[in-house]
Amino acid sequence: MALSRVYWRCVSLGGAAAPPGPLFSLRLQPGRRSPAWGPPRYLYPRQLLIQHFWTSKQQLEFLDIYHSQRKKSHPEILNCLEKAIPSISNTALQRHFTQLCAKVQNGTHPGINDLLLLKSCFSVYPLDIAHLSIAHVKALSRAMLLTPHLPSVLLRYRLNKHTTVLHQLDKALKRLGTGQLTAQEVKSACYLRGLNSTHLTEDWCRIWLEEWLQFSCSLKNAEMSLLLHATVLLSTNHAGTRH
Repeated sequence: MALSRVYWRCVSLGGAAAPPGPLFSLRLQPGRRSPAWGPPRYLYPRQLLIQHFWTSKQQLEFLDIYHSQRKKSHPEILNCLEKAIPSISNTALQRHFTQLCAKVQNGTHPGINDLLLLKSCFSVYPLDIAHLSIAHVKALSRAMLLTPHLPSVLLRYRLNKHTTVLHQLDKALKRLGTGQLTAQEVKSACYLRGLNSTHLTEDWCRIWLEEWLQFSCSLKNAEMSLLLHATVLLSTNHAGTRH
């Protein structure tokens, strides 16, 4: 499948195949002689495992419930972002950040350029992953459907690992091209990145995924905190997700 090629390219971005490491797991596909490399199991939404046992209607209902749990943390994350704004030294960025938060809270979907203007804020105190408040880290963990009931050092490690792997997948998928993905793979890719794609058309999902990849691949490793927050900021008010 196309996603298998994406995972393989994640370990060969340098031009040569790399050996399996802690960020990747080996899985064999039926009917294939060669192994396919996949990301850690925790990157797969657990609810997708029921697709062979539940009807399509049951799956959609469960996905909606699952995503509603994810959205409960969004207001808390926006509140944490607003609290961090006074600590940003650049007054112009402060003003833009305030406008961005207000836009999201008022139901407007921000553009990727709105976020890219702020990327320098997410690579230093107080918004890089290493300096986020404990409340902020816990809220982000809940948004990623990861348990927040762990020491903060472990929560930061898991969030950093999650975004690092996701960034690698994004770069590989950008090289492969979303046109190689099936409709279900596109929907799954969107869901993994924070968008509730269960009720969106394939075309909407492809447009959103292309914008996400454009955004993600423009970020540097030091700006992974912005990628993490984008799973909330770029999905909360997307057309078709408010129902």
